Amino acid sequence: MRKFINYCKESFVELTKKTTWPSWEKLQSSALLVIVTTVLLAALLWVIDYAFEGAMKLIYTL
Repeated sequence: MRKFINYCKESFVELTKKTTWPSWEKLQSSALLVIVTTVLLAALLWVIDYAFEGAMKLIYTL
């Protein structure tokens, strides 16, 4: 049990004293980048899916 308590204390110190957290502006810009990339990737996959759907319809109607 002593090792677990020591682990918790050291983890707390690590998170509060040794970890550098990003600024609010950096966090916002990173989140915006993730959102934009996700939307673009989803749109690209939709276009590819739509193209494959058209190709499969064309092949099956032959």
